[in-house]
Amino acid sequence: MPLTLPRFFLAALLFFVLGIATAAEAQQAPDPKAPDVTTLPAPSGASTTTLPAPAAPGSGEDDAAPAAAAAQPSPCGAQSITIARMPWPSAAILAEIHARILKAEFGCTVQVLPSDLAPALSGMAATGQPAVVPEMWETRAAEQWNQAIKDQKLRPVGLTYGQSDFEGWFVPDYVAASHPELKSVAALKDDWKLFSGGGDKGKLVSCPLDWACAIINRNLLKAQGLDQLFTVVEPKNRFDLDQMIAAAVSRKEPILFYYWAPNATLSQFSFKPVDLGPYDKDAFLCLGKRACAAPKPSGFPPEPVVIALAEWVFTGAPEVAAYFQRAQMPLDVMNGLLAQLNVTGQTPESVADKFVAEQQDLWQKWVKPPTASAPQGGGAPAQPAPASTPKPARQPAPAPDRPATPQFVEPIIKY
Repeated sequence: MPLTLPRFFLAALLFFVLGIATAAEAQQAPDPKAPDVTTLPAPSGASTTTLPAPAAPGSGEDDAAPAAAAAQPSPCGAQSITIARMPWPSAAILAEIHARILKAEFGCTVQVLPSDLAPALSGMAATGQPAVVPEMWETRAAEQWNQAIKDQKLRPVGLTYGQSDFEGWFVPDYVAASHPELKSVAALKDDWKLFSGGGDKGKLVSCPLDWACAIINRNLLKAQGLDQLFTVVEPKNRFDLDQMIAAAVSRKEPILFYYWAPNATLSQFSFKPVDLGPYDKDAFLCLGKRACAAPKPSGFPPEPVVIALAEWVFTGAPEVAAYFQRAQMPLDVMNGLLAQLNVTGQTPESVADKFVAEQQDLWQKWVKPPTASAPQGGGAPAQPAPASTPKPARQPAPAPDRPATPQFVEPIIKY
């Protein structure tokens, strides 16, 4: 009689044998092959796109760039870059422009903080923040500036603009073209009728009565011997001043007026300065006093407007310091930016965005130091690097040197 096994026993035995075979096959199976990513499927109707295969592990080609990047310190230093945004328009635009460039080109963490001259200097001296003041009128806070320079808490790294003469008397270009002698203030003694509007005296359009320049301009007329030939027109406010100038220009009328830069009006119209003569420190101090007994001629003082950096930026973020050393804004460009800001709906942020998008030829020179000139005499041009050559690591820039002599300033009349 054959041996009969229960059905459940036979089923269990079959599962056991199959399990052993499957385990054996699994132990002998090769490792899964990495998917082939050197060829990507192209869209329908197009050819395939071939990418270079990744280098083998340990070949050094893939390892070199990450290692160099890891060893390279941040160009921004260990702290965030805080930029002081002053309450006047040109300084606000500069703060927003530099913030965008430092973020995009250097990868810095940047904060734009509302401030003013005195609070910014106090913060830089006490804590190193703000780190940057893009438009520092150092003579307007001379005492704090000089103390911070003496204590080596900050440094001027360069001029904000390419000039230091910002105030004066002006005439429209059409007046200067027809009366070339008006380049000098002395010619006003003979040409005063040109600015009289048919009256018995010429007119000098000055600044609002509560501005210090109103006192200076009155005393300047006396110092130049013009006070019997000219009357002073003092507008109610800055907007009234602008309207007077715009009205005269629109009618092509002669006008002699005081103005300053940077300013949108100097971009919207074409004016020529009247030479007031050289700056005389002692004479100008008297010109700023209501009771100046014997006014003497003087031009307006040249006023260096600088980019100021906290000391730690030079030591901890020398590339950022080098950037600001090159970041000189042409005054005519700033006047144009201020004109844009006058358009309804525009803000310092939107004007900065447009500048960064459209003026790369200018600001890229701030980011990258000048390159060596091409070889002369028919030398062979440099060959481009092969496509496979890794991008060289950013070379740390040396910090600008501290001046051997501290750059102290003397206070001038506060406006």
